Amino acid sequence: MTTIKKIQLGQNGPLVSKLGLGCMRMSSVWGGPTPDETESIATINAALDSGINFLNTGDFYGAGHNELLVGKAIKGRRDDAFISVKFGAFFHNGQWLGLDLRPVAIKNFINYSLTRLGIETIDLYQPCRMDGSVPVEDIIGTVADLIKEGKVRYVGVSEITPEQLRHANQVYPISALEIGYSLADRQIENELLPVAKELNIAVAAFANTAEGLLTGDMKAPLAADDHHLHFSRFQGDNLVKNLEKVDALKALANDKQVTPTQVAIAWVNVQGDHIMPLVSMSRRARLTENAVAMDIVFTHAEMELLNTIFAHGAIAGGTYLQR
Repeated sequence: MTTIKKIQLGQNGPLVSKLGLGCMRMSSVWGGPTPDETESIATINAALDSGINFLNTGDFYGAGHNELLVGKAIKGRRDDAFISVKFGAFFHNGQWLGLDLRPVAIKNFINYSLTRLGIETIDLYQPCRMDGSVPVEDIIGTVADLIKEGKVRYVGVSEITPEQLRHANQVYPISALEIGYSLADRQIENELLPVAKELNIAVAAFANTAEGLLTGDMKAPLAADDHHLHFSRFQGDNLVKNLEKVDALKALANDKQVTPTQVAIAWVNVQGDHIMPLVSMSRRARLTENAVAMDIVFTHAEMELLNTIFAHGAIAGGTYLQR
């Protein structure tokens, strides 16, 4: 397998793998079945063996199932893994209920996470998003207090605005921003990415294939029970028009003798030394494919082609990633 390069989190933060492993899909997503746990655990261990040490989870993924799974996988090799945990979201029967970012809630959340993960300290702890219900000072300040207690090492944030990012960084140095970013979702390029770079904040970029749109496997129309149909991007004429653009991506991938998914990951990777593709995987078979994507280089002409076809706003319709 290819050698995984390193990325520094924040100005004075740790070095972690430039390819991150998103563990969310190892638990039930959108009410679907839970993937085979044995294979998921084997995937985490294979990732660690290959040098992919950034593991991303959330206390609400599978109602705690995901943290329990990660805890099983890293048992006996805690030092090999860098654990990133999101908190704050409430779900019931797979439905979003809202956020609880009160300091008293955060102090409660972390103890459950530490217990499920079977560890004493979470490496990167971050609110899953901020909605203005609790002052930024209270949220980030509480995580800073947890650092003093030894329960957290670094502060991260996710799904926030440029103004919130500046505010949070003033309260306590932010090491990483987790955000959706892909050829199909480029709205963060205008303001949020420049702010992160200015503040020396690393970017963990998830949804590199835009919820499957850029894999080259999607066909219109989708099955009536497909969860993608919740979002306008995958509905009717929007999907037809979007897949026409994906055809160009498939052609470029074919010319380079790689997959569309690899091109999508590689494009995110080359956007900056401070940007980490955070890729969800639940099978070992995906590890090599995704790691090889990190070595793909583009010619100037290829980058111009991709940036023209997938210019900001070129993809019709939105998903929850839209801002």
